[in-house]
Amino acid sequence: MQPPGPPPAYPPTNGDFTFVSSADAEDLSGSIAPPDVKLNLGGDFIKESTATTFLRQRGYGWLLEVEDDDPEDNKPLLEELDIDLKDIYYKIRCVLMPMPSLGFNRQVVRDNPDFWGPLAVVLFFSMISLYGQFRVVSWIITIWIFGSLTIFLLARVLGGEVAYGQVLGVIGYSLLPLIVIAPVLLVVGSFEVVSTLIKLFGVFWAAYSAASLLVGEEFKTKKPLLIYPIFLLYIYFLSLYTGV
Repeated sequence: MQPPGPPPAYPPTNGDFTFVSSADAEDLSGSIAPPDVKLNLGGDFIKESTATTFLRQRGYGWLLEVEDDDPEDNKPLLEELDIDLKDIYYKIRCVLMPMPSLGFNRQVVRDNPDFWGPLAVVLFFSMISLYGQFRVVSWIITIWIFGSLTIFLLARVLGGEVAYGQVLGVIGYSLLPLIVIAPVLLVVGSFEVVSTLIKLFGVFWAAYSAASLLVGEEFKTKKPLLIYPIFLLYIYFLSLYTGV
């Protein structure tokens, strides 16, 4: 009886193990990559089915919408309040230096009115008028608003084409000459003649700055009818500061 021979060799198929000898295994190297297995525990599915689906079915899906940030919501505070510091500074220079020979485009004070610049000037004039007479602050703001309204109505009656916002801005900015002469009056207050001359100079300066912007060519021969009340308005402003 012959001994049994070696078993027949079958070629390994895909997925079968292949046995190699130890001598050949020395040259073998490799790694086994872990299987990419993702477990779904059902958390998102439960949230979607219970909360989101419940709201969407009842018309409240808009509560789950997330809006993108609007670039307009990230504007600086000054831009949000429509405050242009360069524009205000330029208008201040136009009022303080009303001579046409200096080359400033002074019509920008009238044609491009703003609110914050004149308000700041009026408040500053009110602050320097606080010395011993706190009650004049409200009067100064009131006279600014209603005095500008009076000049506006008079200008419209005389045939001028000007808006109330323009008059309000010009009258407010033109208080700057009175602010300039305020510290000078503190120095020369004991000299009555000099003090009176400085007051008159400040009033003429302020009235000229305002009138040169508000009184245009459309008034023709009616210019004194508008210049005179503007002059009286700044005299009253000065009286609120000096207490006269």
